[in-house]
Amino acid sequence: MNDNIVYLTVPMGDPAGIGPEIVLKVIAQNDFLPNVALVFVADRQLLELTASRLSLPFSFDAIVGDDPSLREAMQRGARTILYALGLVNLQQFSFGQISANSGKAAYDCVAKCVQLVTDGLGQGIVTPPLHKEALKKAQVPQIGYTEILSYLTGTENAVTMFDTLGMKIFFHTRHLSLIEACKAVKTESILHTILTCNEISTRSSAFNRNLSLAIAGLNPHCGEHGLFGNEEQEALVPAVLKARELGVSIEGPIGADSVFYQTRMGKYRAVISLYHDQGHIAAKTLDFNQTISVTWGLPFLRTSVDHGTAFDIAGKGIANSQGMARAILVASEYLISKECIQ
Repeated sequence: MNDNIVYLTVPMGDPAGIGPEIVLKVIAQNDFLPNVALVFVADRQLLELTASRLSLPFSFDAIVGDDPSLREAMQRGARTILYALGLVNLQQFSFGQISANSGKAAYDCVAKCVQLVTDGLGQGIVTPPLHKEALKKAQVPQIGYTEILSYLTGTENAVTMFDTLGMKIFFHTRHLSLIEACKAVKTESILHTILTCNEISTRSSAFNRNLSLAIAGLNPHCGEHGLFGNEEQEALVPAVLKARELGVSIEGPIGADSVFYQTRMGKYRAVISLYHDQGHIAAKTLDFNQTISVTWGLPFLRTSVDHGTAFDIAGKGIANSQGMARAILVASEYLISKECIQ
C-alpha cells in the first residue's frame, strides 16, 4: 500500500438499487480528497451495464480480481480501483426488483470489504444502501449493515450515530418494532447506552467535549409526570441520575420535539435517540441527502449514506450522489486526523 494514501473500501450495496450509480458518479466527478483512494468491490458486468445505461464514465485506474493484484495497484498509486467479482446473474436481473441474487451479492461484497480491511488492504468501509428484504430472500440472517459487520467481526456493542450538518445523534435502539423499542427503555440498558455514548464522545475531537450529552424523552412532554406514560420517571430519570453520579455530564430526558433542535443549535454535544424513527426523522428533515451514519465499536471505521436503495428511481440516472460523497469525506477526515473510531 502507498502510505501517503488513505484507502477506503466500498461495497456495491444492492445492485438493483442506486448504490452502483451513486458510487460511479462520485468516481466520475472525482468527488473525494486527493490523498484518498477507493476500492470499489462490485460485479463488473453489472457496473458496465449501469454505466452504459446511464451514460456514466467507467473510469477506474485499475481493475483487479484478486488480492495480489490489488496490492500491485495500490503500490502504483491507483486511486480508483474496481475489485471485480462475478456475483449478479444479469439474465434474471432488473433494476428496482427485490431478489435473492441481489441480496446475496450485496452481502458478499461487504464481506469481501471486511476481509480486505482486516488484511490491511483498506482502512475503512463506506457503504451505499442495501435492501433488507433482498437480504432475507438470500437467507442472510442479519437485517442490515450494522448487524452484518458486527457478525463478521465478532463485535457485540456496535453503536450507530448520525451526523447531519454537525448535529450528532446516537441511537439506543435501531431495527426494532416501535412496541419493542418502547420495551427496551429500561434503566440498566439506558445507563449502558449513556455511558457508551459518553465514552465515545469524550474520546473523539469530532465532538465539542465542553458540552453535555442530552437524552430524548419517550412520551409526549416526557410523560408529564406520569400523565402520558411512566417510562421517563421509572427508567430514564434514574439512568440519568446514576450516570451523573458516575461523572457523566448529561441533561434529560428532554422532549423529543425540542431536544434535536437544541442540539443542532449547539446546546448539546450529542443527543441520544431512544428509537429508530425518533432520530431519523429529525436528521433527515434537517438535510436528507447529507445525513450520514457512523458506526462506532467496530475494529475499523465505517460510514454510510443513510438513505435507502430508492428502487423507484434505480436505473434512471437521477440518483443524488451527495450523501455518498459526504460519507466518503467524513470517513477520510476521521482517518486522516487519526481519530479512533473503535
